[in-house]
Amino acid sequence: MPDRSGFSIVGGGVGGLVVARRLAASGARVTVFEASDHLGGTVARHEVAGIGLDAAAESFAVRGGVVAALLAELGLQDDIVAPAPGPAWLQPVSGEAVPLPATALLGIPAEPLAEDVVRVIGRPAAERAVERDAVPVGDVPATLGALVRSRYGDAMVDLLVAPVVHGVHSQHPDDLPVARAHPGLADAVREAGSLGGAVARLRAAAPPGAAVAGIRGGINRIVPALAADVGRLGGEVRLNTRVDDPSRLAGTVIVAAPGVAAPPPPGRRIDLVTLVVEQDELDAAPRGTGLLVAAGAPARARALTHATAKWAWLREEAAGRHVVRLSYDQTPADPVADARADAETLLGVRLPTVVGAAHVSWIRPGAASVPPEGVTIVGETVAGSGLAGIVAHAERTAAGLLAR
Repeated sequence: MPDRSGFSIVGGGVGGLVVARRLAASGARVTVFEASDHLGGTVARHEVAGIGLDAAAESFAVRGGVVAALLAELGLQDDIVAPAPGPAWLQPVSGEAVPLPATALLGIPAEPLAEDVVRVIGRPAAERAVERDAVPVGDVPATLGALVRSRYGDAMVDLLVAPVVHGVHSQHPDDLPVARAHPGLADAVREAGSLGGAVARLRAAAPPGAAVAGIRGGINRIVPALAADVGRLGGEVRLNTRVDDPSRLAGTVIVAAPGVAAPPPPGRRIDLVTLVVEQDELDAAPRGTGLLVAAGAPARARALTHATAKWAWLREEAAGRHVVRLSYDQTPADPVADARADAETLLGVRLPTVVGAAHVSWIRPGAASVPPEGVTIVGETVAGSGLAGIVAHAERTAAGLLAR
């Protein structure tokens, strides 16, 4: 039962701030302890060549509407923006980049024999996928990779699904639980009797429009808006305040920082290199809004986003320049030079003029271990990556605490 002396929240990332705001709105006494000198964690802003940009994630999933609802409460609803339409592209292991299949879910196609799928995995692998998916469904495997391998074969995972899943979840599908990849996928496979049928059903049930959205000026704007509301509602935020033993804090303790209440989960380092370039040939967006890269392709980056092609507000801010973001699983030896070379390879365009660059890195934590009794955990370690999941979990957690 929550202590009447209030709530102590360890960690001032988005998950911690959402919980703090919701609890403070109920009249509870709330204190947020943040070890660093800033709030928001990796949801942060930086400037490259004088342009204000997101330092990490630049969009959020629209599923469930939970982030949009929060932004409306924060007065940011009019600044929600959709990305430019059109498919993302894939750089396969060999050959030129191709648009991703149109009727796919996390890269899993509804029709393995569709031409845009055959272009990536080859006709023999596509025909084998159809044969495998015709076998009656038994137990649904625990991981997405195992599920797709069992129904469609290895080529589908390695050449198509893995680059997409890695781009979305920063994880290989062999390591990603099916429930975290898509909460309705396992049931849909059982009901449809095939993976292709399940994907078709889920795609048909999805609301029309883009699957992600952004905020004009960057999604980092959610952090100061949340912090301002916490303060307005009477909550207290203490920066540069490290908490090693949350059991010493007053009231009900909520941990929103990896490794505070239990041994730190194993993490995955992610490096992001942002380039601001001058190149008129990019005005035509030759690879749409960006590419995902298959392992073994002729580039070390795992994904590229042509941000000024993706976001109209950023195109205006850049005033004729182009912003390109490349993410890496392994830190490049020379981040800017390597990113420039990879961008030229992936975009098929020379980039002779780089007017600004930035390299940032962070650790994306793994799943949290079981916390000590009486400690509640929010944030990425329990909600998975992505703003939508983190916000939804934090809102449910706050509601559960208040319901007690």
